[in-house]
This record gives sequence, structure tokens and C-alpha cells, in this order.
Amino acid sequence: MSAVTDTVPGTRPGNPVSQSVRDSLVVAKRNLIRMSRIPEMVIFGLIQPIMFVVLFSYVFGGSMNIGGSTQPSVYREFLMAGIFAQTVTFATAGAGAGIADDMHKGLIDRFRSLPMARGAVLTGRTLADLVQTALTLFVLALVALLVGWRTHTTIGEVLGAFGLLLLTGYAFTWIGAVIGLSVRTPEAATSGGLIWLFPVTFISNAFVDSQRMTPWLRHIAEWNPFSATVQACRELFGNPGVSPSDAWPMQHPVWASLIYSVLIIAVFRTLAVRKYRSATA
Repeated sequence: MSAVTDTVPGTRPGNPVSQSVRDSLVVAKRNLIRMSRIPEMVIFGLIQPIMFVVLFSYVFGGSMNIGGSTQPSVYREFLMAGIFAQTVTFATAGAGAGIADDMHKGLIDRFRSLPMARGAVLTGRTLADLVQTALTLFVLALVALLVGWRTHTTIGEVLGAFGLLLLTGYAFTWIGAVIGLSVRTPEAATSGGLIWLFPVTFISNAFVDSQRMTPWLRHIAEWNPFSATVQACRELFGNPGVSPSDAWPMQHPVWASLIYSVLIIAVFRTLAVRKYRSATA
């Protein structure tokens, strides 16, 4: 009985976990093929973060005081962890819009008629978005190297930082999934996915030293999950960071980033699957 509780009627008996994994990979492959046939989706997804790198590096580079230095090269190293983190979280809007588009076109109803695990539709979509995010990060890192960003730690620590970024991005795509299932059109999902991201990314330590903010705003920035990932990446990259803080997430940013990401996935995946079931019931 338990083997069919998470699948549509008529599902073949078997291990529900292995079937869910298999179905999720099939849906992920479908979305990756769709992305490859619409290359402008990937291209436009790359343009925005590249513009942020160039604009912030050269427009604000000489006017920011980081650790007592106003050297543009210091700010570029400080900046890049924030740009990387912003890029992976902004993928939330695309994830929400894609799911809303599938709902709007009736594709979800077609998936529903197939003998597949229902949660696999959402998991496959988020995995495909994760692959696109990884590609974007790779290209963005090359651009960052061209404008003067450098790391000063081991290759293992650098890879660990990018792993944290991808985990954070994957966690935020589940928020996008909930938004995509809660609205009626892809346009609304895009708007809903971006509105809340701007305060999350800018009330943080991504672009400025949070210690220079007013006290109440500084506390918000220090306990912001986004800030934890940014600070963790700066430590793992060996880049300049914010001034010392008593806030636990700023003292233990790697652990804080991991905990925040796991909690976001646990909460919002549960909400997304429940909403998916009710939306297609």
C-alpha cells in the first residue's frame, strides 16, 4: 500500500524511492533538453550577472571602504562572493516561472496521467535548474577572473564554496516552486519571485560591510541566510570579509549556510509537494 501512496493510480509496484529518483531524472532530462532548444534562456540568464560584475566592479570599486582600503581590487574580491550568491538565488524566479508555465499549459495534467511519482515533477524541475545555475556560475567565475578576482585558498576550499552556492541556489528554487504553484501565470511567478529577492540580497553583506548599517538593519543582515552563504564563500575563497560580528551566523558562516539551506529545502519542498497535489487533485 505504501508503495503507491505517492504515485498516480495505476503505478507499477516497486520501490517508491528508486521510482521517485528515476522519474525525477527523466523530468530533469526533459527540462534540460527544453533549455538546450531555447538557448536564449541560458544566454539571458548569463547577461544579468555579468552586467552586475562589470557595473559594481568599475562603478563602485573605488568608493567602497573594505577593511580600511578603498582599492578597487580589494572591493572586487569582496564583491564576487555576493555576486555569486545573488546569481544562484535569482534563479528562483526562473524556477517559479517555469513551473507556472507548465501549469498554465496543462502539462502538469499530462504528467498526472502517467504512472510516475508526483513529487518527481517538481524535483526534476529543480534539478534541471540546478544544472543551469552551475553553468552560469562557471561562466561568471571566468568573467570574475578577467576583472581581477582571485582566490587565496586551496582548490578544495574553493570547490567547497561553489558547492555551498549550488546548495543555496537549490534551496531557493524550492521557494520558487511554491510561488510558481501559487499563481496563475508565468508573468506573475516572475514578478513574485523577484520582489522579495531584492530586499533579501541587498539587506545583507553582499555589496557593503553590514557593520556600517544602522543597528536594527545590521541585525537583519547578519541573520539573513543569504549573508551566511556570502560570508562562508569569502572565508573559503580567502577574500576580504565584513568587520567582526558577534552574530552566530557570521562567526560560523559555513555551518550557518548549510543549516539554513537544509531547513529551506525541508520546509519548502514539503509545501511545494502538498501544493502540487492539491493543485492537481
